[in-house]
Amino acid sequence: MAFLVSLGMVVLYASLLVLFLVIAWAIYQDQRRLHIPAEIKYPVRLRVWHGIVRYGGVMAFLLEKLGIQNKYRFVHRVASLMLSKRSSTLTIKDFDFDGVPVRVYWPKTTPSGKRRGVVVIPGGAAIIGNIWEGDPLCHLISQETDSVTVNIAFRLAPEHPFPIPVMDCCTATAHFLKNAAEFGVDPNRITILGECSGGTFATVVCQQLAARPDLPKLCAQVLIYSYFQAIDFNLPSYQQNQRVPMLFKKRALRMGMVYLTGKRINVEDVMRNAHLPKHVWMKYRKWVSPDLIPERFKGRGYVPMEWPEFIPELYEQCKEVTNPMFSPLLAEDDVIRQLPKTFILTCEYDVFRDDGLLYKKRLEDNGVPVTWYHIEDGFHCITAVIGIPLLEFPTQKIHLRHVTDFINSI
Repeated sequence: MAFLVSLGMVVLYASLLVLFLVIAWAIYQDQRRLHIPAEIKYPVRLRVWHGIVRYGGVMAFLLEKLGIQNKYRFVHRVASLMLSKRSSTLTIKDFDFDGVPVRVYWPKTTPSGKRRGVVVIPGGAAIIGNIWEGDPLCHLISQETDSVTVNIAFRLAPEHPFPIPVMDCCTATAHFLKNAAEFGVDPNRITILGECSGGTFATVVCQQLAARPDLPKLCAQVLIYSYFQAIDFNLPSYQQNQRVPMLFKKRALRMGMVYLTGKRINVEDVMRNAHLPKHVWMKYRKWVSPDLIPERFKGRGYVPMEWPEFIPELYEQCKEVTNPMFSPLLAEDDVIRQLPKTFILTCEYDVFRDDGLLYKKRLEDNGVPVTWYHIEDGFHCITAVIGIPLLEFPTQKIHLRHVTDFINSI
């Protein structure tokens, strides 16, 4: 009997050792595939943050396969524990803006008059982001700019795919503009701000509300490493930074397609631009083309690509990518000309860098004042980890200071 017990313990320990080695090998192979340019500061911290996101995603996938919990809801729960916070310097309350849940943050200091307002739209491709993701940024914006800040809890894909999430943002923003006085806000001093896909949504909100005569005008938009088009996924930045954390090209397209279609599709062909026929690309190349990217951004292995043969079945799934509510870079000039002054933040090592450069050019070509801040050693989500010890990047306070200085200048 004792022999069998000993044998069982040996088998158990051997199994645990094999499991540990398999996990260690998987982690090693994953880290080995990363491309972290030498210019990026704090590479170890970036690897750790990537690992948390990557292996948290694996855990979420396993929980869903076991029928325990939807993977996106699991990510929401964990992230809310990490990112949600409360400040003694702010009053925070939840409201309903025409059916859209929002959270409003007021500085506790006594204002001399009506405060400015800032509408914040979180990122996450309308899949994994929501109030919890925008919470740290809203705290910072309210505290550093003495603003009343609104954090929008729009509905999420895949249950609520395009255009439902961005329409929720339009609804909530319009409500705030109409009722700003009730929150102690000057309706003529309201800025809209978005990070990652939240910046895309902020752009769409600006475009959608600009022509409405029943609303006060947004006075500015702040767009932080956002995507603006889904026409060409082989622009220089998509090639150069496709394996740079925190956002790989393939992951970005997977999430974007879930938001667009409400389901997962194979993005391998989308990655090579086979989702659109050539005549569609030709129609929009006046706004989306490597030729419009400054030469200094075309190094680091960029190779011009021929447009591939398109796949009709894929086009049927993806044809809404030309809708300006999904790709706001494709809005017509008469829409772009109505937009307010704009702050655009781009990062050198981000797949969406060139989207920002192209949208900056479109705005400037149409006479819209643009303040551009480019982080030479930056990567996607460099400003997203606010207030988490050991993971927060020391330089992010410098970068966010440019954002708050812009808002304070309005």
